[in-house]
Amino acid sequence: MKTIGLLGGMSWESTQSYYRALNEGVKAALGGLHSAKIAMVSVDFAEIETLQHQGRWEETGAMLSRAAQQVERAGADFLVIATNTMHKVAPQIEAAIDIPLLHIADATAQRLAADGLRRVGLLGTRFTMEQPFYKERLVERFGIEVLVPDESQRETVHRVIYEELCQGRIEPASQAEYLGVIDGLHERGAEAVILGCTEIALLVQQDDTAVPLYDTTALHAARAVECALEA
Repeated sequence: MKTIGLLGGMSWESTQSYYRALNEGVKAALGGLHSAKIAMVSVDFAEIETLQHQGRWEETGAMLSRAAQQVERAGADFLVIATNTMHKVAPQIEAAIDIPLLHIADATAQRLAADGLRRVGLLGTRFTMEQPFYKERLVERFGIEVLVPDESQRETVHRVIYEELCQGRIEPASQAEYLGVIDGLHERGAEAVILGCTEIALLVQQDDTAVPLYDTTALHAARAVECALEA
């Protein structure tokens, strides 16, 4: 079994979902008392969040690159960044390490493509919904069209992530707002909706809507388990 490198803490609420999913995936595959081999570094999200909202992305990249090097030195065979938004600086991190990076958008798009989907909605932070680093990867590498909510809805989705989900708050009113946004994307032609922030699955699950949901945390972790168990 390969050792999974996990760069977490963005936020720790979603990182614990990764940790559980990785271990449950290995146990399901191998049975018995098996669990995942994981080398993890967890950062202080308050430092990252401040730099994000100041637009100081190169500094966040340098910070995460140093953390990724720690993960590599701990014996990881490949790296998983346990967040969607910070894949904005994935190229900077990849350049700083010698182990492969398992990109969250690729893991998600591979499943979408396998399921024959060609037009999807995307929920996430403002950075993920509005900037090209995530959407263009799906379009250019996988031919998947991406729809995002309107501006006021993007603001709501972003606010709930930072003010509630990243702080462990699950509010029924926010769940209702998210479900309304999901319905709106579906009405505009989205065949499914990507939960493109690793905290969103804490608020909205597939049982809550008839619109197909693709949870990036679950898909990323499942792909990591596959990579860890490949011969």
